[in-house]
Amino acid sequence: MYSEICIIRHGITTGNEQKLYYGSTDVPLADKGVEELRELTKKKIYPDSDTAEYYTSGMLRTEQSFHIIYNGKEHDVIPELKELDFGDFEMKNYKELEDVPEYKEWLNAKAEGAPPPNGESVDHFKDRVLKGYEKLRNYNAAKCFALRNKGVTPLTICICHGGPISVILDSIWPGKYENFYQWIPDPGHGYLLKMEDLKVVGFERF
Repeated sequence: MYSEICIIRHGITTGNEQKLYYGSTDVPLADKGVEELRELTKKKIYPDSDTAEYYTSGMLRTEQSFHIIYNGKEHDVIPELKELDFGDFEMKNYKELEDVPEYKEWLNAKAEGAPPPNGESVDHFKDRVLKGYEKLRNYNAAKCFALRNKGVTPLTICICHGGPISVILDSIWPGKYENFYQWIPDPGHGYLLKMEDLKVVGFERF
């Protein structure tokens, strides 16, 4: 059976504008992010259907984005799809941290997956996100079962974050990019995963 999973990155936040490390901090959308999402919604770039099911990571920026794009439709939360926790570096930018010894140590060890102080390692982050993605796949599978023989394409939609999106796509197509973060879409954009018999067979980037 053919189905689709749509994964969308939230809109631009105040953290994006200030180039901050922020993952676990519940920052809001910036005014620019709100306006851009409204414009993208007018262009009808976002998949939708009367039978779609909706999810977010539960963070403020994904909830605000969901309300703009899908007008506050009923949805559930998959908390495992939250962004990476940067620990002591949350809400700070490079300029604020460049002379901090712990920051320098973390940059040198980051390639080996070392976590920031009191933060989350990349390996833990990936494991968490993939558990969330497995939930999303299971919800999509249940939707497929519910709509079998109905002549309707099951659609499952989730608004989350750039990091989790990159982890998910890299797990499906490992090695396509040298760095898995290259999968991150622009704010307000994402991927439509095309599924056959519950397996991903392709994608569209929007």
